[in-house]
Amino acid sequence: MSTGNPNTGTERLLAGHGRDETELERSDRNWADVLQELRVLQAGTQILTAFLLAIAFQPRFVELDEFQLVLYLTLVSVSITTTVLSLLPVSAHRILFRHLVKDTTVKIGHRMIRAVLVGVSLSMVGTAMLVFDFVVSREAGILAAAAVGTIVLLLGLVVPLVVRTTMSRRESRDTGKG
Repeated sequence: MSTGNPNTGTERLLAGHGRDETELERSDRNWADVLQELRVLQAGTQILTAFLLAIAFQPRFVELDEFQLVLYLTLVSVSITTTVLSLLPVSAHRILFRHLVKDTTVKIGHRMIRAVLVGVSLSMVGTAMLVFDFVVSREAGILAAAAVGTIVLLLGLVVPLVVRTTMSRRESRDTGKG
């Protein structure tokens, strides 16, 4: 018989989607996941931003045409913004620390990570375009951007969405809800 208390028995397992954890434990685990993802993203965004900033101090920088210069400045802006966004969940956590809003902090972190992933994707696509445009040709730059964009969309968005949809259908079928 169920006690209605989500911290006991089956209710606790169902609340944690098969994990034996309380809401607070789940929030702690989710926050740890957010922090781990941020560690990876912060390193990548900072390295990419440093790379882009260093380009301006290279002797061949003056050879950029108007399109390349606008693309470069756009990439620097996106990359710096992305780096700042990757730091914001930590700032939110510091401000909200000990205010018993861990779940809200996790949601903020989740949204910022999504924004950072978009920024990193745009930066990578644009960087491929800039390098190939400068070294080979405008057409090569467009093709490189299209190739990188396709890879990012397929592996970063389509594959996870297909897996999620497949798993949701399987869970619905297994529980008799589908």
